[in-house]
Amino acid sequence: MLKLSNVEVKYAGVILVLRGVSLEIGKGTIVSLLGSNGAGKTTTLKAISGLLHTELGEVTAGTIEYDGCRIDKMDPEQIAKMGIIQVMEGRRVLEHLTVEENLRLGGYIRNRDNITKDLDMVYDYFPKLRSLRNSTSGYLSGGEQQMVVMGRAMMAHPRIMLLDEPSMGLAPLIVDEIFEIIKKFNAEEKSSILIVEQNARTALGVSEYAYVLENGRVVLDGPSSKLADNEDIKEFYLGLSKIGEKKSYRDVKHYKRRKRWL
Repeated sequence: MLKLSNVEVKYAGVILVLRGVSLEIGKGTIVSLLGSNGAGKTTTLKAISGLLHTELGEVTAGTIEYDGCRIDKMDPEQIAKMGIIQVMEGRRVLEHLTVEENLRLGGYIRNRDNITKDLDMVYDYFPKLRSLRNSTSGYLSGGEQQMVVMGRAMMAHPRIMLLDEPSMGLAPLIVDEIFEIIKKFNAEEKSSILIVEQNARTALGVSEYAYVLENGRVVLDGPSSKLADNEDIKEFYLGLSKIGEKKSYRDVKHYKRRKRWL
C-alpha cells in the first residue's frame, strides 16, 4: 500500500537527515516507528505527507509509492486528498475555534456531504468531545486537545493515518485510552496507521510490525512481538536490564556496551 525505498532527505540541500530509509505499510495494518530524539522519525512522516516542502526539505534519493503511484514529489494537499493524513506532534488545534469547528475542518478535505454523520462517528470514538463540542479548543486539557486533532483526522476517512508522538505529555491513563481508540479505529474503519513514538512499550503493544530508526537509518525491524522481546530494545527503549529490572541512572551513566546494530 505504502512503500518507502532507500529514501534520503536533505534540508536546505545540505543537511542530510534520512539515509536510505526503507519501510512498508500494508493495508489495514498498524506499524510503529521507534527511535530517540533526532533519529529522523518526524522527518519520515513529513516525507510521506509532503510537509517537507513547507520546511525547505526534499527527498533527494529513493522513492515513496502509494498504491503504485509515486508521491514524493507531490504537494501535501494532493497527498491528503489521496487519503494520507498526518496528525502532527504538539496537539496542533486551532485554538480560537470550538471543538466542533476544528472537527468540521477535517471533513472538508475529502467529503463535504456527510459532515453530520462523520461528526457522530468521531463523537462515538471520543464521547467526551460531544459534551465539549461548543468549547473553545485553546482552553482544553492536553488529552482533550489530542482527541480533537485525532478526531479531525478521522473526519477525513484516512486510508493511512500518520500519528506523531500521540502520547507526548499525557498522563498514562489518557495514553491508554487514546491507544485503545487507535486500535478500535483501525479495526472498524480498516485505516492503516503509522505511529511514531518514543513510548516503545505502548507502540509495540498496539502495532503488528515495527521499525527502529537511529541516525536516519532503519537499524532493526520485525514483528512487534518479536522486537518487544529483543534484549537491545528492552535495554535501550524499555529501560530494562537483562533480568527485567529497571536500570538506575547510575547504571545508565556508566553503561559502556554499544547497541549491537551500530
